[in-house]
Amino acid sequence: MNLSMTDSTLIQPLHRATLSNGIVVLVTENPTADIIAARIFIRAGSRWEKPEQAGLTHLLSAVLTKGTETRSSLEIAEQVESVGASLSTDSTTDYFLVSLKSVSADFEEILGLAAELLRSPTFPQQELELERRLTLQAIRSQQEQPFTVAFDQLRHMMYGEHPYALSGLGTEYSVSQLMREDLLEYHRTHFRPDNVIISLSGRIRTEEAITLIEKTLGDWHVPNEPSPTLQLPTIHSTPVCKAIAQETQQSIVMLGYLTPSVVDNSITAMDDFPTTQDYAVLKLINTHLGNGLSSRLFVELREKRGLAYEVSAFYTTRLDKAQFVAYMGTAPENTAIALEGLHSEIDRLSATPLTNNELQTAKNKILGQYALGKQTNAQIAQTYGWYEALGLGIGFDRDFQAQIASITPDLAQAVAQKYLTNPYVSLVGPASAVQELAREF
Repeated sequence: MNLSMTDSTLIQPLHRATLSNGIVVLVTENPTADIIAARIFIRAGSRWEKPEQAGLTHLLSAVLTKGTETRSSLEIAEQVESVGASLSTDSTTDYFLVSLKSVSADFEEILGLAAELLRSPTFPQQELELERRLTLQAIRSQQEQPFTVAFDQLRHMMYGEHPYALSGLGTEYSVSQLMREDLLEYHRTHFRPDNVIISLSGRIRTEEAITLIEKTLGDWHVPNEPSPTLQLPTIHSTPVCKAIAQETQQSIVMLGYLTPSVVDNSITAMDDFPTTQDYAVLKLINTHLGNGLSSRLFVELREKRGLAYEVSAFYTTRLDKAQFVAYMGTAPENTAIALEGLHSEIDRLSATPLTNNELQTAKNKILGQYALGKQTNAQIAQTYGWYEALGLGIGFDRDFQAQIASITPDLAQAVAQKYLTNPYVSLVGPASAVQELAREF
């Protein structure tokens, strides 16, 4: 076992260990409350799905807690509820997650239950069929939501054959075809100890936490088969504009830009400037553009011009090329001017540097929200485990904040010029508002 500790500049004292079977353990001692929270990350996610199996990881996450070789779904629920604990599962594009929390005295019991779910789920057929129906209902419901329709279209345009092109829920066709054997095979392939990260935070000593995980999961042996490898199609940037006619009360206007992944070390060269990843700069730009009621898009397009029912931006954190997206919901008769306004505000980032006041406001906002996002044990466990799952390392906590603090107006402008100039455009709304506009764009 290899045990190390981060330097003292991190907000919490964080220890990292690797068990003999490959499980990575992160422990943050936080005795303030008699609670222990844990996040168990599996390096998997929907990017590992075959196109014809889209939605597999989501379905697996929904059924994982519905039965093991020794417990039924009801018995699992009763064990968790009897001690007032919580245990849940989730799937994302880049990882699979099991979350648990309990008072310190009950943590060993809940961790043991989570270990059983990880190692010996049975995916009962009856539970599978129920979750399949619920997933199909969710997919159909999303098809009635203009924002989701526009975002689905944008993903397809930007990612083509890459798994990121599809919703994590999958499609009606793919989910209908999934079989119990598909879940079992995915589980056999990806749920293995050398693919697992366990991040804990709470009232527990580091040595005690490592001993407990060793006791609970130390006999989980690494399979003879090598870890799975992933060959994904290359993502090419070929911006286009497409529209879907839908008789809705508002139009959705959405711009998308291909941008670096969180593990991309791209750096926009600036003379005599500290090394700052483009990822951090784009996170700052996103905060300035679309984060909150004081953001540029909200003030300029909703407050001043009255164009938007809703308007915002987001920059996804991904292992492969990410999306920088700005969007607006507007009255159908304002679709053309809304598209022009949204595009103009983003182009202004390339044409005119942020003022020192704008830049400082964005820094204060992003760093403040970053600090607030690590207040609870669950948030702390999530943050550090997430960094480890993405391959960033626990030092990213310090590095990201330092990079944000070092950004200048000139650097923000240079990064905007590099990435935010030629968008994909997705439009959804009444045919009279979007179809001709898409042909003209």
